[in-house]
Amino acid sequence: MSNTPARILVIEDIASLAMTYAAHLEGAGHVVDTAHRGDVARLLIANAAVGGKPYEVVLLDLQLPDCDGLEWLADMPGLVTKAGVIVVTADGSIKRAIGAMRMGAYDFLVKPLQPERLLTTVRNAVERRRLENEVQTVRKLTARDNFQGFVGRSNPMQAVYRAIESVADSKATVFITGESGTGKEVAAEAIHQASRRTHKPFIAINCGAIPENLLESELFGHLKGSFTGAVENRLGAAKEADGGTLFLDEICEMELKLQVKLLRFLQTGMIQRVGSSKAEPVDVRVICATNRDPAAEVAAGRFREDLFYRLAVIPLEMPALRERGEDVVLLAEAFLERFAEQEGKRFNPLSEDLRARLLANSWPGNVRELQNAMRRAVVMSPGPELTMASFAGAAMAAAPPVRAVVQATDAGAMPAAEPAMDAFNNMTLDEIERWAIESAITRAGGSLRKAAHALGLSPSTLYRKRERWLGSGDSSAANG
Repeated sequence: MSNTPARILVIEDIASLAMTYAAHLEGAGHVVDTAHRGDVARLLIANAAVGGKPYEVVLLDLQLPDCDGLEWLADMPGLVTKAGVIVVTADGSIKRAIGAMRMGAYDFLVKPLQPERLLTTVRNAVERRRLENEVQTVRKLTARDNFQGFVGRSNPMQAVYRAIESVADSKATVFITGESGTGKEVAAEAIHQASRRTHKPFIAINCGAIPENLLESELFGHLKGSFTGAVENRLGAAKEADGGTLFLDEICEMELKLQVKLLRFLQTGMIQRVGSSKAEPVDVRVICATNRDPAAEVAAGRFREDLFYRLAVIPLEMPALRERGEDVVLLAEAFLERFAEQEGKRFNPLSEDLRARLLANSWPGNVRELQNAMRRAVVMSPGPELTMASFAGAAMAAAPPVRAVVQATDAGAMPAAEPAMDAFNNMTLDEIERWAIESAITRAGGSLRKAAHALGLSPSTLYRKRERWLGSGDSSAANG
């Protein structure tokens, strides 16, 4: 990501806190404005947009003197598509925080804020926002070879395009599989957009990022007073998607008890909110996705066989970038043009040798890894010719990829006891952290929840880290 300072708006009515947050952020090089009321913040956001310098991050306190923070955010639905919104709450209410994130907020923080946590969250929000902007530019540059948000002309992607067109108007459930970063959520949205349901809601739920004790409520809704913290009625994602599409991401992370209720919903088309004795009909198209092997999960007893067959009426496998041939070059050229413009440089078309090296690389991180490699190469090269030397330390460096230090044993895939020091010497701190996390996931049999417990992290933290490494979730990459 670029080191250009980000424009940040802090919405906080306590002046001492606003000044403290601003001081930390300005110390990190950002440009910060503050607002003590919701109406003042709305005016600042409008003026910034008109001036051509919109805010990239908005730090929003949920308790404001003139309005409720969640209501303020609901009244500005376009904000979450233009800025990374980070909500701040004093009571630590998971319910309110999840409510904000369902509206599109990037993350939430609980007072009192730790400076390191504040700066890290803001940095990640800025990186994600800029990556999304870059991907949108890539899509425009390669419009001749795109389809419903995808970029690529390879045969595997043409097959994906045809499959999406074929299944779009069916009500049959679709089970999308593929590696992280291959475009599973993009595919789900493409199916929705190409269908007759396009004018109805598309509601996405990440089954692994929501605590299991709240997932049923988030999916099917609840009645006020049905459990501690249920202070109001909630429709639930299935009801909110009525008439449209319900996308269940990371479906293999769903607990077995809830899998039974999901199966009943799919069989009957009826939902029953937590605390209610009344069943309600809903009309939704269900699409689900996983980056794991669902058949292996069924064999291991972690996923119900009857639910798998109910969901996998139409299977759709998303190809990895390494399987898409010349699409690698197509994306690389688009990224090259974009980043050259940002850096004020001019480059010749990619040489045949460099094209061959790009095509030969395995790209385990898919589009996000390619994007990072091209950005680094543009920054490191004076131009006009891009050479292999420009990729020093990037994706095609001599250092082994993260997965190379994981070896198979009789007990399963385990990290090498003593990874070569040369490998660590050539790895950044971020790459070492990634190695440690991926190794923990391997030891946990692919379960992010178990890996998070072993590492002393929350599952949602693990998901955010993987999204940052592999494309900010599937929907944030040009086609991965």
